[in-house]
Amino acid sequence: MALPQPDSHLLAAARRGDERAFAWIVQTYQEPLRSYVYRLVGNRALAEDLTQEVFLRVYQRLSGFRGQCQFTTWLFQITKNRVLDELKAADRRPVSPVAEVELHGGGFEPDESSETIDAIWEAVAKLDLRLKMALLLRDVVGLSYLEIAEALEVDIGTVKWRIYKARESVAAALAARDLAPQPMRAPAATPAPVPAA
Repeated sequence: MALPQPDSHLLAAARRGDERAFAWIVQTYQEPLRSYVYRLVGNRALAEDLTQEVFLRVYQRLSGFRGQCQFTTWLFQITKNRVLDELKAADRRPVSPVAEVELHGGGFEPDESSETIDAIWEAVAKLDLRLKMALLLRDVVGLSYLEIAEALEVDIGTVKWRIYKARESVAAALAARDLAPQPMRAPAATPAPVPAA
């Protein structure tokens, strides 16, 4: 299910500093964004922090958003850049002896066996970051191929190839464990009501 787009009146109100309008933006996109970030960084506390930082950046830069692309595309461009910055910084930090390992959660309701769900997320976690970003934006967040191309700043053919390779890798990992691949999906999101201006 595609994420809803805020209308121009709501964005204009948020640009003017209307707290209710910005609260609608946060309420509508917080869970999909947090789930996406969590699956990229693998740490719940870090995903929470990064999600809050992304919304702070959105708030600070909203006056510069001119609608050349969809709002969700712009939001996930900011997210991509913040996550990449964090991952680069993490590569330079010493590794903690205790790593957080979580496979369930992130707002998803498993409709498969726990073993299958665990295997899917293990396979996704092992993907190359570029493949993982494209796959999660398509199969978990629900962006269109065009939105993903704009968010990741690559051409649409590259997006399709990355998603194909990611799905192929996940399917191969499941087949190696004699598990049937199932599509990854988030529960149907109920958009937050648009506040009266």
